[in-house]
Amino acid sequence: MTAIQVRGLRRSYRENAAVDGVDLDIRHGEVFALLGPNGAGKTTTVEILEGHRRRDAGEVAVLGEDPATAGRAWRSRIGIVLQSANDTAELTVRESVRHFAGYYPDPAPVDDVIEQVGLAGKADARVKSLSGGQRRRLDVALGVVGRPELVFLDEPTTGFDPEARRQFWELIQNLAKSGTTILLTTHYLDEAEALAHRVAVIAGGRIVAEGTPATLGGRSTAKATVSWLGRNGPETRTTDTPTALIRELARDGELPELTVTRPSLEDAYLSLIGESL
Repeated sequence: MTAIQVRGLRRSYRENAAVDGVDLDIRHGEVFALLGPNGAGKTTTVEILEGHRRRDAGEVAVLGEDPATAGRAWRSRIGIVLQSANDTAELTVRESVRHFAGYYPDPAPVDDVIEQVGLAGKADARVKSLSGGQRRRLDVALGVVGRPELVFLDEPTTGFDPEARRQFWELIQNLAKSGTTILLTTHYLDEAEALAHRVAVIAGGRIVAEGTPATLGGRSTAKATVSWLGRNGPETRTTDTPTALIRELARDGELPELTVTRPSLEDAYLSLIGESL
């Protein structure tokens, strides 16, 4: 049931440990988000999993094989959506997808893939004429045309406006529903919360926390903050039992502007990387 298994992964550059003992387990069919600040070790970790960078120590199995020694058959089972690519600017969308399809032993039908990513109306448009959001959709098409079991998504919505990001999320969610395993790196915490089944935070080359977006960093058990507009202005209390507190407060009448909040994923993330640093 494990698509990616990592134990004791290490990679150093001269005296600096970019990855310092990372352990990971990513199950088949899940969307897993790897979060962390710049320089935390995300890119190095992912590139090792993709087979594009060597490791100094540790054990790595991706789809049952070691990426460092896996051959073309293994590579045909993974898809990679890079942060940016401009090598097919003069080709049409259909020509680009057809070109990449030729690299795989059993590619999906080109027009089916173009429709899947929402570019059917742009199939004959040149790549250089696409908007940023449309170009990212094409990047996904190039990454999935080989029918991959596992897709690596590197910062997929950087620079998107809110509407384009939401549309792209829907594309990724549909891809996940088909059973594809997805490893996502992103700086957007709301993106991880919307898409990922589980998340891990990496800082200083080490995994400092792992769990579902709802439980990461103790979010689900953290104290709740109850706020309302009192007679003398805004009031706030922190409690483990917000329902009981609200019942008690409501005895005196309505509670205007009542809100109950717990730490957000961003709060948990910032706390985790702050403690690590």
